[in-house]
Amino acid sequence: MEKLIVTLLIKLAAAASIASILSRSSKFLNLLLREERTVLERLQITGGIAGFCSAGSAIRIWTQSYAAADMCLEGSLLAGIIGGYISGLLTGVLCSIPAVLHGEYLALPLYAAVGVLGGLLRDLASDPEEVWKITPFFDLSIYRLIRYPAIRRRSMYQIIGLLTILLAELMRFTVLNLFGSHLTFALYAPRSAGWGIVAVFFSTVFTVSIPIKIWGSARNERLLENKERLLVQARLSALSAQINPHFLFNTLNTVGSLIRTNPEKARQVVYRLSSILRRLLRKTDNFAPLRDELAFIEDYLSIEMTRFGEKLRFLKEVDEGTLDCQIPSMLLQPLIENSIRHGLASKIDGGTVVLESHLERRPEGLRLFLSVADDGVGIEDERLASILEHPGIGVSNVNERLQVLFGANYRLSITSQRGEGTRTTIEIPA
Repeated sequence: MEKLIVTLLIKLAAAASIASILSRSSKFLNLLLREERTVLERLQITGGIAGFCSAGSAIRIWTQSYAAADMCLEGSLLAGIIGGYISGLLTGVLCSIPAVLHGEYLALPLYAAVGVLGGLLRDLASDPEEVWKITPFFDLSIYRLIRYPAIRRRSMYQIIGLLTILLAELMRFTVLNLFGSHLTFALYAPRSAGWGIVAVFFSTVFTVSIPIKIWGSARNERLLENKERLLVQARLSALSAQINPHFLFNTLNTVGSLIRTNPEKARQVVYRLSSILRRLLRKTDNFAPLRDELAFIEDYLSIEMTRFGEKLRFLKEVDEGTLDCQIPSMLLQPLIENSIRHGLASKIDGGTVVLESHLERRPEGLRLFLSVADDGVGIEDERLASILEHPGIGVSNVNERLQVLFGANYRLSITSQRGEGTRTTIEIPA
């Protein structure tokens, strides 16, 4: 009895280890994430599970020991529950090959039938997610069945799942007692009774349930990561959507003011605007090389200079080594737009916007510094102290995008003097 208990514990540990190894494979985990699978994907699930199970059976046969390594029945049932009839049936067939070659001829129909039984259990689920909630702790399922009528069907499925696993072991027990131990493998002798048989039945339940729980947890972690990534993507898209219509609105105002006074200039502005919009429509990435952003800035400023004329001047002091650095798309345009609208537009003689970039080596790595400065009217101290706290278009939008993309691994600072101008500096990883 003690030897049997040790063997069963080793079997449970091996099942958990194999399930953990498979869950570390991104390809296998991606297969688990899909509920509707192609035939090829089902074959891949079969290969992943059957490979370990048939190897365990071969080890048990060829070494005449290590009985805990043979988990063909549990693997066949598990493949059926996870992948459906095809995966369960094929896993049962593949797992039985070493046993059949050893003379255990009933292993093939037994494991194949158990695999189909797992597929049947999968089909009974009203929601594919229910298979990942199969648990050996039936007392909780019974309590929910009585206490919560609204989820009675779900609770009943958990009980049926437990009974199905026990039925699979009962099938092996029946075959063993009818035809003898030389035609199939089990950890107990024919016509055995007592607590040893009970322990084997319970170990089968846990050998199937443990991989389901491990893979279910891995699935949930991956799904959570995907949802967080989609949330970040949606948030970035929303922030970008705040920028683009705002820029379009300002440009159309410029076109409207030129239509009557200078139609030719209005036509040129529309042409440049169409070039900018084509660039925006083609851009789907959150990052772009600095050289591409500078090209976009030049198109934007060509429109603004049409409006302001010689009052607006633009200088670039860009380090050549920074041109290939990746920066968030549409990062600089809102800052330059702020400089023009709030810093220079109210000055009679206009002013200059200066864009600078350079790299610095820091203990945490290579850092890219970007700054947009103007010699405009500046910002009041009261407004400057809270400028990043107010949601809206411009610098607060830029700050929020940087938070989403870099977390705490960035720095944005604004300095300003009344009557002298404003400088916005951004530090991000290069």
